[in-house]
Parts: sequence; C-alpha cells; structure tokens
Amino acid sequence: MTLWSPERMAGFPSPAADFEERPLDLHAYLVEHPSATFFFRAEGSGLEKSGVFPGDLLVVDRALVPREGDIVIAVVEGQFVVRRFHREGDRILLFLDRGAPLVLAAEDTELWGVIRHAIHTFR
Repeated sequence: MTLWSPERMAGFPSPAADFEERPLDLHAYLVEHPSATFFFRAEGSGLEKSGVFPGDLLVVDRALVPREGDIVIAVVEGQFVVRRFHREGDRILLFLDRGAPLVLAAEDTELWGVIRHAIHTFR
C-alpha cells in the first residue's frame, strides 16, 4: 500500500506553499555596502564585554561614518586596532572595555571602518 506518490499529488498545490521561505542569504543580511565591506579576525580579549571575542569574524563597513559608541577599526602607528569610538572636540578616544583609552588628535587618526557584526563560533 502506497500512502503518497507524486502521481497522486499532480495538479494539487501544497497548502504549505504560501509559507515557504527563501534560503537565508548571509551576504544580503550582513553586507549593506558590498564594495566597501571587508572581513577581519578579532584578536585579543579587550572587547569581550562588548561582544567581540578572540577569533570572531568581524564584518567591517568602510562606507559608514563612525558614530559615538561604535566599535571601529583604526590605524594606530601602522597597526589595525579594534576599539570603541568616542569624539571629544578635536580628539578621538578609542576605548577597550577596561583601561585607559588611546587619545589621538582627530586629524592624525585614520578610522578604517565601522564594525557592523561580530560572528562568534562556539568552539
């Protein structure tokens, strides 16, 4: 005895067809500006309270202007650093979750991009 066969279903639409969803496209979900988006691996544990862990994949958007409190990638003495962004007049303050901030002159600071997502792996 056959309970289901394709021949028996021919011509009848599935009641679930109205509820089908397209597969999740992570690129469409995570990347707003494709030509200005880059991926980095996080190192260090200075932003764990902010949700950025060592080994996380960081989705960085260079098209965005940093806003107060954003986590950014900046170039300091030729090295990329990941910090929380604050501006005080003509100074840029770059914070970790603890400790003193890096204090830089705004005109001397290269803000490379804004971190939009941190993708964490549980292994």
